[in-house]
Amino acid sequence: MPQLKELTVETIQEFIKTQFIESGASGVVVGLSGGIDSAVVTKLCADAIGADKVLNVFLPSPSTPKQDLQDVQEMAKTWGTTLLVYDIGQLLKAYHKMMPGSDSKEVSGNLMARIRMTVLYAHANLDGRLVMGTGNKSELLMGYFTKYGDGGADLLPIGDLYKTEVRELARLIGVPEKIIEKEPSAGLWEGQTDESEMGIAYDDLDMVLSGIEDQQSLDVISKRTGVPMALVEMVAKKNASSRHKRRLALIPKLGNRTIGCDWRE
Repeated sequence: MPQLKELTVETIQEFIKTQFIESGASGVVVGLSGGIDSAVVTKLCADAIGADKVLNVFLPSPSTPKQDLQDVQEMAKTWGTTLLVYDIGQLLKAYHKMMPGSDSKEVSGNLMARIRMTVLYAHANLDGRLVMGTGNKSELLMGYFTKYGDGGADLLPIGDLYKTEVRELARLIGVPEKIIEKEPSAGLWEGQTDESEMGIAYDDLDMVLSGIEDQQSLDVISKRTGVPMALVEMVAKKNASSRHKRRLALIPKLGNRTIGCDWRE
């Protein structure tokens, strides 16, 4: 199982502070959902640059549990961040009315994520802020995010931490235990959970991904972790098939140096 490395908190906070100062931004905006990932990113930002520079935005949909609003309000109050709440239900209905068939679970879920991204970036534009993404390494490597939705951000402070490491970090920085223990869900539809949708528990997923990261063979990963070979192969397949979500759109090479290929930023 991946283990949180020493000085992780200090390293991430220094990353946030440095990027924030170099950007010249007035603050950051974080979509606070009531889940562990956005809570961790909010607390890290508040500690790194000051709570007065952190804007939290809660964007419930018709399928968002009511408890999430109370949890978000409590965290924002405790940590001293500014909180705005916008119900995206009417925007979602407008898409469904305009586009027949867009109310299917998968299409509607992706629409929600992209609507939320546009609201976060609208506030970034209005106030000169950076959008802080809340994706973790487990979900990024599985492609378990919406391209140009929750995957759209300026910085990903916990993008190199597996979900199990995020839980460990959350306890270290003082995220409420009820948030840590809450079943992970994007709230895209009634009863939706991350683990059921991915088809594997995070504990097993992180062991498999850690083995892939270390370039172990799939049979070795299965033997060492005890995770059935079928699940190991499923994870490896999803990791490979979602590669396009983790990079810029491919560009055919025509010039001396090509963006996304040999033009290094």
